[in-house]
Amino acid sequence: MATILLILHLFVTLALIAVVLLQRSEGGGLGIGSSQGMGAFMTGRGTANLLTRTTAVLGTLFFLLALALALLGRGTVQPRSILDAPPPAATAPAAPQPAPAVPTN
Repeated sequence: MATILLILHLFVTLALIAVVLLQRSEGGGLGIGSSQGMGAFMTGRGTANLLTRTTAVLGTLFFLLALALALLGRGTVQPRSILDAPPPAATAPAAPQPAPAVPTN
């Protein structure tokens, strides 16, 4: 389940990046999605409304998928590093035992 959501999250992320780059910026950014490049398909205002709505939908999907992935991964924490594992119990090295006394007759 988490793998499917992660792949969907990746696609939504890539689509969101593309839609944001297509938008016309006020400062003269990329502006790839301007009406001059699209011919007579849509007016400039219609393109802006479509891209704005698409950005809002993709942003909401991104946020919801991120929350869902965080909730799914919440209970599956396993130590993956020696730094995450608790330290082993400290044991003192064994002291050398004295040789048994040999009785003399």
